[in-house]
Amino acid sequence: MSDTPAPTAPRRKAAIWLAIGLGLALLVTANGHLVYVAVTSQPGCVDHVRQGSGTQDRFSAARSSCSPPQQSLQK
Repeated sequence: MSDTPAPTAPRRKAAIWLAIGLGLALLVTANGHLVYVAVTSQPGCVDHVRQGSGTQDRFSAARSSCSPPQQSLQK
């Protein structure tokens, strides 16, 4: 009988390091995507129900920073 160790230990170490590497790559990719979206998005004014519009069962902004759409003054 021989006393050589089974070759499973190097494979297990390689699998653990591969899993750690993939986890870190996923973390960096997700954070990079969040930074990209934060830098490139321009939310501006989002449509919402105006306060006091009489619509029930809908949420509205407490204090809107958007001005209401202005009516054109054409005669």
